[in-house]
Amino acid sequence: MKKNCNLSCSECAVRNCYRRDKTFPTFCLTEEFTDAAEQTKSLYQSDTVDGKLARAAAEIEGEYYGRLTRLEETIRFAQKLGVKKLGIASCIGLLDEASLYAKIVRTAGIETRTVICKVGAIDKTEIGIPDALKVCPGCNESCCNPALQAQVLNEWGSELNVLVGLCVGHDAIFTRHSQAPAVTFIVKDRVLAHNPAAALYTAKFYYKRLLDEKTFPKPKQQ
Repeated sequence: MKKNCNLSCSECAVRNCYRRDKTFPTFCLTEEFTDAAEQTKSLYQSDTVDGKLARAAAEIEGEYYGRLTRLEETIRFAQKLGVKKLGIASCIGLLDEASLYAKIVRTAGIETRTVICKVGAIDKTEIGIPDALKVCPGCNESCCNPALQAQVLNEWGSELNVLVGLCVGHDAIFTRHSQAPAVTFIVKDRVLAHNPAAALYTAKFYYKRLLDEKTFPKPKQQ
């Protein structure tokens, strides 16, 4: 039975779920979802896609923890899975990075296909965005098309897809439509040079506005 408690992992100072050498707090989700944990264990032990992904990820962590870059890890991960065709869903603004990434992946003997976010070239006004809300009003400005990015890679038969700088939200659409498992190589954050975690590390100083409730106005009640 689920406990009526708002506390969760972000409020935990014990973290007994990792080494299991302490005592679980009273609100621990591991204790609450014991039966579900057993079900997921069976899932990871199976020969399903989830099982293969889980074991490959765990092996990569064990073999290369703290030694390989994320770029290298994505390639090792693909190799563990026996991937022959790797799809790359890239932001148009990071196409140079995606092109170099593709070149490096191919050195590992893996075929690649890259699809940029503006594929299909549909102007933003055609999906209901006012011209005034374009980055460059009055110009043709194609909206991102992550669903089509996924479709192109689906039809190509990609076995693993890698995201390179897709916008917040567009990444969600892509992963919803991608038939192959998808992992992220670059997370877009133009302000912080694509290192979004920097906002957390500086939240008590340079970005202390993030802890001010006024920074994120709450939606008005309907």
